[in-house]
Amino acid sequence: MGLNLISVGNEGANNGGIKAVVLGKSGIGKTTQLKTLPPDSTLFIDHEAGDLAVQEWLQAGGARIDVFEKAREAGWSAWDMTRAIACWLGGPSPLAMNDADTYSKAHYKAMCDALGDPAPVLDRFKTLFVDSITVVSRACFAWAKTQPRAFSEKTGKPDIRGAYGLLKEEMVGWLTQWQHVRGHDVIMLGILDDVKDDFNRQTWVPQIEGSGTANALPGIVDQVITMAELKAEDGTPYRAFVCHTLNPWGYPAKDRSTCLDMVEEPNLGKLLAKIRANGRKSNLTYQMPAGTAALPQAAEATT
Repeated sequence: MGLNLISVGNEGANNGGIKAVVLGKSGIGKTTQLKTLPPDSTLFIDHEAGDLAVQEWLQAGGARIDVFEKAREAGWSAWDMTRAIACWLGGPSPLAMNDADTYSKAHYKAMCDALGDPAPVLDRFKTLFVDSITVVSRACFAWAKTQPRAFSEKTGKPDIRGAYGLLKEEMVGWLTQWQHVRGHDVIMLGILDDVKDDFNRQTWVPQIEGSGTANALPGIVDQVITMAELKAEDGTPYRAFVCHTLNPWGYPAKDRSTCLDMVEEPNLGKLLAKIRANGRKSNLTYQMPAGTAALPQAAEATT
């Protein structure tokens, strides 16, 4: 078996696509970002039945999968259908060790038998828009609480720790499945909560069942973007994308592409185009800020 190496010269032909999570408080306009994407090549995977804000986009030719409606039609749980669509569009995962595993070759074949050949869908749609991680995590947790691991082997009583452990495994597996979809952009939305920590300091946390998934999320996807309400110098509020991990507001953010500014125009279509342009630059500052005391030099090694 030969090993094909990807270099700068041929990376375009092996484009893995952009995998991004857009977080923001309810009502900030996350789902409306769908309007900045071309309806003829974007598939709206709707877990919320929340298409009211994008009716114009759908009428212009946009396509939508209502995950809960599909689950009702098939007689499956919402979580089973959620995993089915991720497997169907993502293909078999190399991380699945045996046929009984989710996203295995056997699971993929079963989903193709149930849902049809995904090739026409993947050929047409180059962007998969998933709304939202928040609702998906609720469906996953509802399923996890019914599984054997959610009950004590000794007493048979519910064991919430087992349920949360299964929740994290399943959600991380689902997110990783989307990350590995080759040749397609995958955009996932999530609600962002404003909470207080133990010292009464404001912090921003993704609204996802179980802290384990929220903690693992930035390490899985390429981009974490917060759609936030900022204020101009005169106090006028405006919406913006916050894209850098180091930002003065403490919003969750990450830019693996290294080509975004800290604050970008809240237009997802333009943001994806900027990343694809590959105008890479480092968004990390290595120069010590003015007024910062110099670090002590390391002591010379002695023998």
